[in-house]
Amino acid sequence: MHQIQRAIFDLRRGMPVVIDTTLVYPTELVDPHLIDLLDSQSASLVVSKHRLTALDQTSEPAASALAIKPGATVVDFASLHQAASAPDTDLAALFDSPRPAAPSELGALALMRRAWLLPAAVTAPVEGAKADLIQAKLDSGVLLRVETEASLNCHALSAGMIRRISEADVPLARASQTRFILFREADGLREHVAVVIGTPDQWPEAVPVRLHSSCLTGDLFGSLRCDCGEQLQNAVEAIEQLGGGVLLYLAQEGRGIGLGNKLRAYELQDTGLDTVDADQLLGFGEDERGYRVAVDMLANLEINTIHLLTNNPIKLNAIESGGIQVASRGSLYGSVTDQNRRYLSAKAERSGHWLDEVLELP
Repeated sequence: MHQIQRAIFDLRRGMPVVIDTTLVYPTELVDPHLIDLLDSQSASLVVSKHRLTALDQTSEPAASALAIKPGATVVDFASLHQAASAPDTDLAALFDSPRPAAPSELGALALMRRAWLLPAAVTAPVEGAKADLIQAKLDSGVLLRVETEASLNCHALSAGMIRRISEADVPLARASQTRFILFREADGLREHVAVVIGTPDQWPEAVPVRLHSSCLTGDLFGSLRCDCGEQLQNAVEAIEQLGGGVLLYLAQEGRGIGLGNKLRAYELQDTGLDTVDADQLLGFGEDERGYRVAVDMLANLEINTIHLLTNNPIKLNAIESGGIQVASRGSLYGSVTDQNRRYLSAKAERSGHWLDEVLELP
């Protein structure tokens, strides 16, 4: 866990890491002062299946590696991925045909996702003339080496290891008897809040629960691009009216891709893409969120049976798979506006959300 924690920190500040015998750079933060560690003639750009497909390249594996051609530079690798809105790039001029990504390269993409970076990496084997230089930096602690298996499992390493950090009463406009409990994941990167509404010993047997992924733009600023802020307020009010329960406020901005990438996706949506296609052009899947931490938070609060307020079948299945009994489900809507209709329609039509009633679908 300690090594993965530092690897995430290093990647977020643009430092490379070594996964077994593969040197890995985050494409969006390639540091020109460190790029000399790479032997560009053995370097590859590793991208997800979603990204490669968006660039009009067929990809069956989960991720593929594109080997650099003579005359191209590592900077070409990084700039290609950063220019996500230009899928017409001539890949054949820069790269050889895609090959399936190696396990260490898959681990690199897993770390990028965990670090909320674009899921793409510039990689090269640690060999040849650069090997001694890299080993010296590893020995001195400048660079970090992690194992492939740990990198592949970085999302699951903190499962069951959340810490209950602090709590206090925080009366809300729509629920005056409310207590906030802060939980922190083991890697220290994400913090989540359980908003406890009402008196637990007076809750219904099936405790009303809402899982709400953070949305800075909607929750705090009232963005019209989504209905998140309105759903958040409606959830608090609904739980209060049902006799109390818990709203889990989860640090999973932008369906798990992070705020920076969500804003990138918004720019792509402004060119005509829907929310799913925009995320996939950046290299992400349809929904990058996980709900193991929600199960762990409910277990910490000794909640075993719930009435789940959600329109999302993935949330329901994830909670049940985690051993929490979902006795019943309730819908929770925000307003449909000209600005968010396309977003909500994509969630219904492409992600299977139960929004037929609010969207007046047949």
